[in-house]
Amino acid sequence: MAGTAATVGTDPLTLADLLRVANAPGFDRWQEQVRRTGGCSDPIHLEGMTTTRDAKSGQVLYSYSTQGEPGGRLRVACGNRRASRCPSCAWTYAGDTFHLIRAGLTGDVAKGTPVTVRTHPKVFATLTAPSFGPVHNRPTKGVCRCGTDHPEDSPLLGTALNPATYDYAGAVLWNNHAGDLWRRFTIYLRREVAARAGLSQKAAAEVCRVSFGKVAEFQKRGAVHFHAIVRLDGPDGPETAPPGWASVALLTDAIQAAAARATVPLPASGDHPARTLAWGTQVDVRPIGAGSANEDLSEEAVAAYVAKYATKAAETTGTVDRRIGELGELDKLPDLPDHARRLIEACFVLDDAYPDRMLWRWAHMLGFRGHFSTKSRAYSTTLGALRQVRADYRDRQERRERGLPDPDDAPEGSTLTLAHWTYAGHGHTPGESWLAATIARDIQTGRTTARDARAELEDLDGGGWDV
Repeated sequence: MAGTAATVGTDPLTLADLLRVANAPGFDRWQEQVRRTGGCSDPIHLEGMTTTRDAKSGQVLYSYSTQGEPGGRLRVACGNRRASRCPSCAWTYAGDTFHLIRAGLTGDVAKGTPVTVRTHPKVFATLTAPSFGPVHNRPTKGVCRCGTDHPEDSPLLGTALNPATYDYAGAVLWNNHAGDLWRRFTIYLRREVAARAGLSQKAAAEVCRVSFGKVAEFQKRGAVHFHAIVRLDGPDGPETAPPGWASVALLTDAIQAAAARATVPLPASGDHPARTLAWGTQVDVRPIGAGSANEDLSEEAVAAYVAKYATKAAETTGTVDRRIGELGELDKLPDLPDHARRLIEACFVLDDAYPDRMLWRWAHMLGFRGHFSTKSRAYSTTLGALRQVRADYRDRQERRERGLPDPDDAPEGSTLTLAHWTYAGHGHTPGESWLAATIARDIQTGRTTARDARAELEDLDGGGWDV
């Protein structure tokens, strides 16, 4: 146990609880439950039962109750996408996002997207927020305006050079309306594509469709920006080829023009002046894959990049990762960087002036209230579809283990399942948390090792592999 004590650390409460858990009856079953959640950091606890009967005879084919489980509870994964809240569930979410994004880049017949989509014009676009005041940075040439050559991990990066003149109100209002600004951008984008094709919007829509998948990312200064894969398809989406005039150059030009046109007017309210919210001048658009001059901007690299940021939120700027109402009032917040605290305070001050924007409710997100990852309907598969495939696979496994017929083989309505579940809590004790984190690391290491081994075999065989 000396090694365990050193690994756990010097916290005697965690070590004592770890020993309690390891020596408790049903420890092996508890470990099995945690493995089935993927090592979830904050599992949901359920109490209940389920019974499967033959619909005709009434014979009980299978029955289960949590009364026989450790603590009388079944633990299921929380499903939180935030890596700061649950690394295990976030890892699964990132994997699903990777496959969703990559399917829209390279095609994946199993996921309902034809491989011909790989030849469609597509770009990787980054749309940023405007400046709200100078901040500490690491310019490509020279040093920061403060005269310092900041290291990459400097806590000053992204913070205001002069907090007294920085537009904190403008920053949180921009974050709050970023989703509206994106929606207007997509409207203008379709108009700009049609204009460059010399067609009306209606005529262009009959031969060409704009599809996208995007993710939001917070910059160190606390302003959100969007990374998007934008693709031109035929009228019915990825299954149809785009018209001959559709090209990467046309798409790039249309994105630049649409970003320049899209604005959200914000009327004056109280002591706060009217504003016109717009994108920043830095709009980066680069071709993906074969049309890219940069070999690093491959379909795989873009999908991995988007998946990485799909599990992050504003906590990367130093703010909290949950609603402030869960932590207490403004004056009871934990120690935060001054820049992040000022942004949160701006949400509090502006909340009464813009009551419909719920700024205080979203203060932990520095005002941002949109989805972190979204896609257009025809871009590729959905996260729900990917989760359903996984759920169906597990259901078939469990049915085989229980000796129940496969739903695909059994006549419809041949079995009847009755179930009753109630919520009984969530989370782990300190010792359970340590063990769950260890299990999660082991699972991820095993999967990564298996993936790398399979990829190496495919490379030797001259083929590709669905990572």
